[in-house]
Amino acid sequence: MLPTALWASDAADPGLVSRALANELKAAQDIGHPMQYRLCKSSPRLSSTKQIIETRDGAVARLLTINDNELSPADRQKDDARLDALLADPSRQRKRRQTEQDDTGRALKVLRVLPRAFLYEYAGSETNGSITLARYAFTPNPKFSSADLELIVLTAMSGTLTIDATHERVVRLEGHLQQDVDIGWGILGRLNKGGWVTIDQADVGGGVWRLTRFQMAMSGRVFFKTRSFDTREEESQFAPVPAGLTYQQAIQMLRSNGAGSESRGR
Repeated sequence: MLPTALWASDAADPGLVSRALANELKAAQDIGHPMQYRLCKSSPRLSSTKQIIETRDGAVARLLTINDNELSPADRQKDDARLDALLADPSRQRKRRQTEQDDTGRALKVLRVLPRAFLYEYAGSETNGSITLARYAFTPNPKFSSADLELIVLTAMSGTLTIDATHERVVRLEGHLQQDVDIGWGILGRLNKGGWVTIDQADVGGGVWRLTRFQMAMSGRVFFKTRSFDTREEESQFAPVPAGLTYQQAIQMLRSNGAGSESRGR
């Protein structure tokens, strides 16, 4: 049954949003398809490219470029020393894995409330080959409220959800803050009206869907400091890796493929 908050009006397929969001929640909990991929992250002050390999012990990364330039000998030595420290002290990797699990937990928390946090209204569709893309405008559900730091921002966000109706998966989310958001009644901070976030994902092979682009531009105050969050992340060159891969084996793979990866990343 559809959540009662899900629909503000009838649509061509009133169950599509519910099914797609359920599929996203299920996929976010699936750890059976580890990948290696290229991560490019940029902000106004710095950009970097990393090769990431997911393992049963958590992901490991090797730095490839900084500001589109190959690493200097000193920077390469520093990154190699970081990997050596991970190999020498497994507790460091366990802490990294715990951080990943915490991030996943926050993402799952958001996914679970999306059906009732917003009102969705069908906004048209288009066909691209055999794929039908359906768009839905969303606005805050006045019946939804939360004091949770991860969820409070949803009460002030409107935007568009685009769904691959053929595979019932979300391909794009665009959200914009329609008003200021106070965190902790304004004591902890505030996010300013006008901030926005965009998330894209796609089938990267074998029916496995992954995030391919994330962009965020927001400003606000954290305690007594004014902060600006302006970042862009792109993930590409996905390839499967063995499900039982250890982080030590992944580091060996990163190092053995390092020279070729850096030249391909330019």
